[in-house]
Amino acid sequence: MSVRTTPGVRLLPNAITVLAMCAGLSAIQFALNDQLAAAVAAVAAAALLDGLDGRLARLLDATTRMGAELDSLSDAMSFGVAPALTLYAWQLQDNRVGWVVALIYAVCMVLRLARFNTLLDDTEQPPYAKEFFVGVPAPAAGLLVLVPLMITAHLGREGWWSEPAVIMLWMALVGGLAVSRVPTLSLKTAKVPPQLVAPLLVLVVVAAGGIAVFPVISLVIVLLVYLLHIPYAVYRHHWLANHPEAWSAPPRERRAMRRRSQRRLGLRPPLRRRVAGAARRVRLPRRGQPDGPRRSWRRLELRRNRDEQAPR
Repeated sequence: MSVRTTPGVRLLPNAITVLAMCAGLSAIQFALNDQLAAAVAAVAAAALLDGLDGRLARLLDATTRMGAELDSLSDAMSFGVAPALTLYAWQLQDNRVGWVVALIYAVCMVLRLARFNTLLDDTEQPPYAKEFFVGVPAPAAGLLVLVPLMITAHLGREGWWSEPAVIMLWMALVGGLAVSRVPTLSLKTAKVPPQLVAPLLVLVVVAAGGIAVFPVISLVIVLLVYLLHIPYAVYRHHWLANHPEAWSAPPRERRAMRRRSQRRLGLRPPLRRRVAGAARRVRLPRRGQPDGPRRSWRRLELRRNRDEQAPR
């Protein structure tokens, strides 16, 4: 019997999913004990395990309907319920509106996951749709909403970022991004050009070193960079939607198409730097000699000035 059909091995992805759910829920207990860094680490561990279980299931050919449902439930608990209750237990307990905002964020995450599951069965999507997520993914949203807690854990003190009003506004913003239809890039289908492989590996090493030395603030920087990529993702999604000929083209041809389209839309640069003086260099024919030597506007202007200054 092959390893792929071994029952114990087939249960391994589901076991990782359960561990991810336990890690996410443990963040609530850490927040109640004022262990902020541990709460962030618990949600980050849940995000890491969530990225492993699906890939491991496909590698072992152990994808099942039960595993898909369990994964959705784990994501809802780890990145919806757990961050909402963590922030509520941290700063929003004495605020009546805080519980409402926590509920709104959790419901947004559940709705985002429900829509994600329905899009998996949609066969009418264009080919380029697999390169994007609809809205911010659940693991990224679960970490983004904890940014105020991360800053407090790194600095060891509270500030304006830890005010209840700021936290509630941030939770509403992240929940809105998660449930919105704003496209974000999917790393599963991202293709890196060969000339960018080495610089990207260097950046990965820098990020790994930063997370090892300054884990919390490095994670905040990575999350903010992730937010900054959203305008580019919106532009790329819009460009692909308007260029069907690029849907099946390789990345190099797509980049060439984008450059050509940008040149067509851009303004033609002037032929000379000094546009104001260009008109004076236009040659005019001599009076009565259409085919003879030509004179410029500048010479005609100088001659006119001499004629005006001459004594009469």
